[in-house]
Amino acid sequence: MSQKLEQYLQTNLEYLKDNGLYNEIDVVEGANGPEITVAGKSLINLSSNNYLGLATDEKLKKSAIEAIKSHGVGAGAVRTINGTLDLHVELENTLAEFKGTEAAVAFQSGFNCNMAAIQAVMNKEDAILSDELNHASIIDGCRLSKAKIIRVNHSDMDDLRAKAKEAVESGLYKKVMYITDGVFSMDGDVAKLPEIVEIAKEFDLITYVDDAHGSGVMGKGAGTVKHFGLEKEIDLQMGTLSKAIGVVGGYVAGSQDLIDYLKVAARPFLFSTSLTPGDTKAITEAVKTLMASTELHDKLWENGDYLKAGLKDLGFEIGNSETPITPCIIGDEKKAQQFSKRLKEEGVYAKSIVFPTVPKGTGRVRNMPTAAHTKEMLDQALEIYAKVGREMGIIN
Repeated sequence: MSQKLEQYLQTNLEYLKDNGLYNEIDVVEGANGPEITVAGKSLINLSSNNYLGLATDEKLKKSAIEAIKSHGVGAGAVRTINGTLDLHVELENTLAEFKGTEAAVAFQSGFNCNMAAIQAVMNKEDAILSDELNHASIIDGCRLSKAKIIRVNHSDMDDLRAKAKEAVESGLYKKVMYITDGVFSMDGDVAKLPEIVEIAKEFDLITYVDDAHGSGVMGKGAGTVKHFGLEKEIDLQMGTLSKAIGVVGGYVAGSQDLIDYLKVAARPFLFSTSLTPGDTKAITEAVKTLMASTELHDKLWENGDYLKAGLKDLGFEIGNSETPITPCIIGDEKKAQQFSKRLKEEGVYAKSIVFPTVPKGTGRVRNMPTAAHTKEMLDQALEIYAKVGREMGIIN
C-alpha cells in the first residue's frame, strides 16, 4: 500500500476514534425484526427503519420466491436494453397509483433516486434551494448537478421566501428548485409543505420532496405529500422502498413527462442493472398491502406514541418529533456512544448517531419503534432506558 495512503487512513481513523465519531458495525445474525440477535445475544431492536415490519412479512417472502421461480434471480440488463420486466411495469403502475401521480419510475436505491433525478433536471445554469438538514443523498445529487446550491435555514419559511426571491430576481438562473425531506430522519419533524407550495407558486419554483421516511408513515401510508393533500402541487416525489416498504430500492413519482424524461436522462437508470425480480414482486406486494389497509400504519403510530411518552416521562430530551422517530439527544458524542453500548449490554439495540449524520454536539440514539413491536417489548426497553439513563446521569 502507498505510504501516503496508509498515513492518511491511520491519521483519520485515529481522529474519529478519539472524538467518538468512529462507527463500529454490528452483524445481525438472522432477520431484522422487532428483536434481533447480535453476537449470539437477543436484543430489542429500536434501530431499524423497517417501520411496518414488512421486511419479514410472509406474504412478501412468498411473492419474492414465486418471482424468482418465474423470472430468475436477476433482471439481466439495464432497463433501456432488455432489463425492463413485466414485474417492473406492474410495480411502477402500482407506485403511481399509491402516490397519486401520473407515473413513477423505480431505481436500485433511494440514494440512486436523488443522484439520478436532481442532476437530470437541474444543471449549471440553475439554482437549488436546499434545506440545511437534507439527507446526504440530496446534497450529493445537488453537487452532481453543478447547479448553484443555496442553503436554506431548516424549515424557515421566511428564509426560504427571501432566498427564493433573491435567486429568481437576480436573473442568474434559468430554473430554481426547492428540495426538502418530507420527514427529517434524525429529529422526526415534518416539512411545512403547504407553506412551501405557496412560496413555490409565488416564485415558480420546481418542488422536490424526498419522502424516504414519510412513505408508509405519513398520509395513512401514502406519504407526506398525501398527508397534506398536495399530490397535484409537488413536481417530484421521491421515496425509498427499503424502509417502510421493507425491501430495497427507490422511486420517483410525478407527471408522465417527468418520468419519460428520467428514463432517458437519469444516469443510474441508464447504467445500472434493474431491480431483481424477487425484490420487485415483494415491493409490489408491500405497496398493495398499504393501499388495502391502514392497520400496519396505525399500529406503528400507536407504538411510536407509546414509546415517545414513556421516554419523555423518564426525563429524556427527545426533541420535537412529529412522527414515530424518537431521538434521545445526549449531546456529547462519546457519551452518546457509551449510552448506546450500555443499552446493548442490558438488552436494547439503539444505535448512537453522531457527526456527520447530525451536527457536532448533538449526539444521540435514534429510537424507531415499528408496527411489529409488542407493548411488552417496549415496556422492557423503557425499563432498560431508565436503568442506564440514571446510571449515567442522563436522567434523574
